[in-house]
Amino acid sequence: MKHNTVYFLLKYARFMILIILLLILTLLSPAFLTFKNITNVLGQASLLIIVSYGMTLAIITKGIDLSMGSVLALSSCIAASFIKSGSTFVGIAIGLFIGILCGSINGIMITKVGLTPFIATYGMDWIARGLAYVYMGGTQIYGFNEIFRFFGSGLIFGIPVLVFEVLILTVILSFITYKTIYGRNIYAVGSNIKSARLSGVNTDRIVISVFAINGCLAAIAGLLYISRLNAAEALIGTDFTLNAIAATLIGGTPFGGGEGGIGRTIVGAIIMTFLINGMNVLEISSYWQTATVGFVILLSLLIENTTKRFQLR
Repeated sequence: MKHNTVYFLLKYARFMILIILLLILTLLSPAFLTFKNITNVLGQASLLIIVSYGMTLAIITKGIDLSMGSVLALSSCIAASFIKSGSTFVGIAIGLFIGILCGSINGIMITKVGLTPFIATYGMDWIARGLAYVYMGGTQIYGFNEIFRFFGSGLIFGIPVLVFEVLILTVILSFITYKTIYGRNIYAVGSNIKSARLSGVNTDRIVISVFAINGCLAAIAGLLYISRLNAAEALIGTDFTLNAIAATLIGGTPFGGGEGGIGRTIVGAIIMTFLINGMNVLEISSYWQTATVGFVILLSLLIENTTKRFQLR
């Protein structure tokens, strides 16, 4: 009985951490739990959640994608020039295509060339960021049309459109990963790629497609990001990759592969965003914010390791 209770507490520890965090911040600052602040935080979390979904899929396959921030910048900067000229939907399509192309190249380099995910995506990170610098030439593109701005900064019933867009992506990705054969194959590749291959799974195709999805999600986040900022430049997205890794780990998707999922990641991203926002409201130094996020990552890893030990008993 005691064993079951402890396992239950460990399994749902992140939800309890989120609830405790909300209670503490609400008690410390009356300005925290207001409709304006909560909707603003959810809008901020939306972009991190989108990128973190891609990172989660990569980590489930026992990989990692270090290029998401740079792919985000490259795709959004090129798309921005078309959107600014009046070809809004053409620009969006080109941005998505660039993201998918970069992600697919990552997957091909991993599966066909034999590079590790770390090396392949680290190289793409430099290439994509460099191309973004060359394309922009130190300039900015700003002043987008109302239609495009609505996707990133619009409101529906006082709630950011970004929240609804994330909900749609969450439903789609949840269905794909939890309810389809393709989703089960993603987990199979992460658990044991050799066994998955012997079982008839086209593991190369799974890995390439996962990284293509990552690139697409990075492009979507980039488009929404410049829509919200009303500006595009080559420097955007520099923190997204590390933040996405942090949100994924806090959510409880381990680097071992074959476990976790986007349901956990959304909790991790919200914990991370609320934590930073709460410390901003309380006017806590940014140095402490970084240290606190690091502590939460280590705590989450400790919870994950302890949960596995209880499962083995």
